[in-house]
Amino acid sequence: MGSSRFRSPFLRSPVALIVVLMLAGLRLWFWGAAFPNPDEAYYWLWGQHLDGSYFDHPPLPAWIQGVFAAGLGRSNGVLRLPNVLSNGLLLALYGRICQQLYGARAQESWGTVLWLLFTSPLFFLFLAIAWQDHWLILFGTTAGYCWVQALPTETASPKKNWLYATGFCLGLAALCKYLAVFLALGCLGAIATYRPWWRLFRNPHLYGAGGLGLAVTTPVWVWNAHHDWASFQFYLGRSVQAEPSSIQWFGPIFFLLLSGLILGPAQGWAAAKALRQAPQNSFAQVYGRVAIAVALTSTVSLALLSLKAPVLYYWNILAYPLLFPLMAGVFLPKTAEPRHRPWVRAARTAQGFGLFVAVALVIHYAVIPWSAWFGEAGDDDTRMLYGWPTVAAHIQTQGDAFATDPLLLTTDYRSASALAYQLNDPTVMAISGRIDQFDFWYDASALEGRGALLLGDRWHPICPAHLAMFDRTSAPIEIPVQRFGVLIKRYQLVVGYGFHAGDSDDYPLRPDYPLAFTTDGEQCRAEVMP
Repeated sequence: MGSSRFRSPFLRSPVALIVVLMLAGLRLWFWGAAFPNPDEAYYWLWGQHLDGSYFDHPPLPAWIQGVFAAGLGRSNGVLRLPNVLSNGLLLALYGRICQQLYGARAQESWGTVLWLLFTSPLFFLFLAIAWQDHWLILFGTTAGYCWVQALPTETASPKKNWLYATGFCLGLAALCKYLAVFLALGCLGAIATYRPWWRLFRNPHLYGAGGLGLAVTTPVWVWNAHHDWASFQFYLGRSVQAEPSSIQWFGPIFFLLLSGLILGPAQGWAAAKALRQAPQNSFAQVYGRVAIAVALTSTVSLALLSLKAPVLYYWNILAYPLLFPLMAGVFLPKTAEPRHRPWVRAARTAQGFGLFVAVALVIHYAVIPWSAWFGEAGDDDTRMLYGWPTVAAHIQTQGDAFATDPLLLTTDYRSASALAYQLNDPTVMAISGRIDQFDFWYDASALEGRGALLLGDRWHPICPAHLAMFDRTSAPIEIPVQRFGVLIKRYQLVVGYGFHAGDSDDYPLRPDYPLAFTTDGEQCRAEVMP
């Protein structure tokens, strides 16, 4: 423990303690109260259909969801219990890193990492939501730490056990999201840009570790090989094979500005300062080189990609986790009178900004969407978190009129996933113009000729093409969703009889599929044709 004479007053103050407790309370409230984001429900549904991989992402988080649901049932708490586990392991890893970086000041620096992490809007949200990202962050940060331990020093050779640990953790990260490739490139970039480490390229264990990482991802390769490389083609279509267009010169500027804002102003300032910090020991020297190489490789690669294709800010999420312990060093006072230092102002900025954003996000996701106060349109994704008990009640009422259980269909993967979660029914299906995982679960023989309840909304409307897939349909039933007397959105429910499922299971993937007129399903055919 360091001398209290140099302990940060921000960390000692009652206000800081209140902020930390409020952030913890907000996180727990969100985990228990917020209905799953549509993608959370989507990935939960994957866990009810265990497979080697999936169209949108690799399989590991879905496998974990399947195990938790099988053992503990379905609830918001169980859905996000893996987040509690991954968050705890990540904080423990940061404690270990801070011990090796700062020695006697490890506890103080770890506390600083904690509030830097959870006052970042990006990490407050992405570590809280049961998407792939919280596991990606954990395994990616672990892989980076193992890589630091593996690299040779002036007096020691590369440590082969740590090399293989790096490969294994990189494989686990790749089983969460394909974005792990930027971490792998960053690790290689660290040795490529530092001459004393070049000899590692001649070390056979480096390639053995790479082979281990690829072996861990075998289920992804097998699944793609059996499905015409559909997942890989999907991601290539979003990036390097995007439609030809002129260079978007402002793309990198917008990407970098938005990335900095979402990371947090104080965090961005601290990251820039950390790049110029002198390392305090040999571990810090190696760690700094790796963290900076990973951050720059990912950020520069995505900034260049944004010249030709849309790049989302959260694609760069692996650029930051290794930087947080380095950021902490910026906030450790070097003198006994730190009250007027720039880091104190930055700490207070992070405190206020982070807490404000966290409160706003939790209200937005768990109480009422802010956009609902400004009309019925806009922010469609968040509006879909609300009203599912009401929708489920209507569906159950209409379903009672059928002699046998009807098909439960919706016009988009988001609504299908949310309805499946609400009803705890993994048989709900989406029929839409967008290719998604539901198309790979399609069973034409099980669907053909059955009665169905079809749910749509203004975001993904029920189109004439949907209705034409039935022998006959009823008039739509309007289902309004409100909170505190404020209209959030409306759903439409149609009863259909005699569903035409096509002649094969690949029907939704064929060009002649009746709904293949758009890739997103947000417009009906008459609205998109000249």
